[in-house]
Amino acid sequence: MILHWPFGAKPFFFYLTGLFYNTGGYAPDPCTFLNRVDLVLADKMELYKVFGIAAVCVVLVLACTYLLASDGNNDTDDSSDFVLVSEAVPDAILEIRYYSTYNFVGERIDGYEQPVALLTKEAAKALREVSDDLVQKGFRLKIYDAYRPQMAVDHFVRWAKDVDDVRMKEYFYPELEKDQLFPQGYIYERSGHTRGSTVDLTLFDMFAGKEVDMGGTFDYFGERSHPDYRDITEEQYNNRMILREAMMAHGFDPLPEEWWHFTLKDEPFPDTYFTFPVSESLLKG
Repeated sequence: MILHWPFGAKPFFFYLTGLFYNTGGYAPDPCTFLNRVDLVLADKMELYKVFGIAAVCVVLVLACTYLLASDGNNDTDDSSDFVLVSEAVPDAILEIRYYSTYNFVGERIDGYEQPVALLTKEAAKALREVSDDLVQKGFRLKIYDAYRPQMAVDHFVRWAKDVDDVRMKEYFYPELEKDQLFPQGYIYERSGHTRGSTVDLTLFDMFAGKEVDMGGTFDYFGERSHPDYRDITEEQYNNRMILREAMMAHGFDPLPEEWWHFTLKDEPFPDTYFTFPVSESLLKG
């Protein structure tokens, strides 16, 4: 049987098999090596060593083939499974922060072409159930963000690397130096929002005509944003728990670091990251 290299894997194994040959990192094509084990045997190499090297090479070939076949990402611009939150959850109020300049970056974020919120159909359906329950208790949902395109996440990453841009520091991260946003996990190169079933939100008190007091602002980078943070008033803490319990009752998982962040537990696209912009027009037709 003649073995053939999968596309792109060949250069990587020149070095690896060179280690076995003790030639300073250079070796013949490892697949040729496997095909000609008989030549190695003829050179009186120990049988166990031959098969050991062959086994390692086979494992490495298979591993490299798998990695080359998938880089761990599954990006798509297919918006066919998304809906407008304003239509799916008519009682919801929208305040899309990344369409505005009032966010931790201080400017409109790439990919937010309209001040609308999009979610997968499944997440929107579950959110409608949350809304219906809370309306009976005198609350409406207020949405800060929902689906977030990958280009927006890329914008966050570029901003975080520019440590001199601290125009919004006093509002969103006064306790942190900007160069700590990556090490402490506040900024990532991927976001659950990009999978389409994560939403950032708060409660709006219909009787008082204003947002409820959660004891901290949306997108504040610090311990105060943790849902279980207790150095706030009892009323503020209870407000967080009202939102948390309502979301969890309808299949959303909370995030330990952000009281406003929830992801549908059974999200339909757990490994897919979407790239289309936030725009109502993409959902028509």
